[in-house]
Amino acid sequence: MASSVAPTRSRAKQRAGDRIFAGATRVAGVIILVALAGVAVFLTVEGFPAFGADSTALFGASSFVGFVWPLLFGTLLAAFLALLIATPLSLGVALVISHYAPRKLARPVGYAVDLLAAVPSVVYGLWGSAYFGTKLVPIYEWLEAHLGFLPFFKGPASATGRTILTAAIVLAIMAIPIITAITREVFLQTPKLHEEAALALGATRWEMIRMAVFPYARSGIVSAVMLGLGRALGETMAVAMVLSASGVITFNLISSTNPSTIAANIALQFPEATGLKVNALIASGLVLFVITFAVNFAARAIVARAEKAHQ
Repeated sequence: MASSVAPTRSRAKQRAGDRIFAGATRVAGVIILVALAGVAVFLTVEGFPAFGADSTALFGASSFVGFVWPLLFGTLLAAFLALLIATPLSLGVALVISHYAPRKLARPVGYAVDLLAAVPSVVYGLWGSAYFGTKLVPIYEWLEAHLGFLPFFKGPASATGRTILTAAIVLAIMAIPIITAITREVFLQTPKLHEEAALALGATRWEMIRMAVFPYARSGIVSAVMLGLGRALGETMAVAMVLSASGVITFNLISSTNPSTIAANIALQFPEATGLKVNALIASGLVLFVITFAVNFAARAIVARAEKAHQ
């Protein structure tokens, strides 16, 4: 019996289809690594001359750090605000689709959320700058009048609504479909036995979700949020069209004086840039590349630790 099973296993391991598939996956992995290394090398080589450039090439800044720091600040601020808005909304929508809404309602809602991801970013930019921003002006004026003692809302409120907060809300709307789609699928993968056991012990539906669904989906939630963060960090056209940037560092969220982002600054300045200015923009892209890589690396570490703890 053992002798008949061993040849069968050896033949299964040597199937041509298995070898082709294994080879194709290895090639795909190598291609991705080569492409990533190529991007890193290009950004480093082309951006290196900007590190010692003068103020003429750095758009008036005295050093490269002085040039890129306001852009990095604006990028991180907009992305943080976007995640602050998008994460709870996305988790709530995902829970409604997966555990609360009836199937006849959950399916169309899921389709509608997925369709938001297919909307081009330029459409979001047009909507945010021409319509949504103007609707937020009364809210900004109210925030200035009642919460102006806080540095975030001290004003003066923008008359056009093109502020860093408006850009962050638009980014949040763009990130919601990504986070929602992933967390919805992760929630649906929770073992039914775990959910039924919690309910059988007398837990309410929310207690069941808190004790059975969230612990199981923790790593998936982190991955989804990091993907949404990547969308917010790298978004270009929507931010460039919505934000009225001044290249400053400020925590005032409702004023017309706003920091810009790295991606939006590259998109706006690159068509007219020449010489070392091009190198300066590429070097700022290198900074964004490093930040994105570091964020994703940290996310993978968090996910790995969560999976290890879950096991």
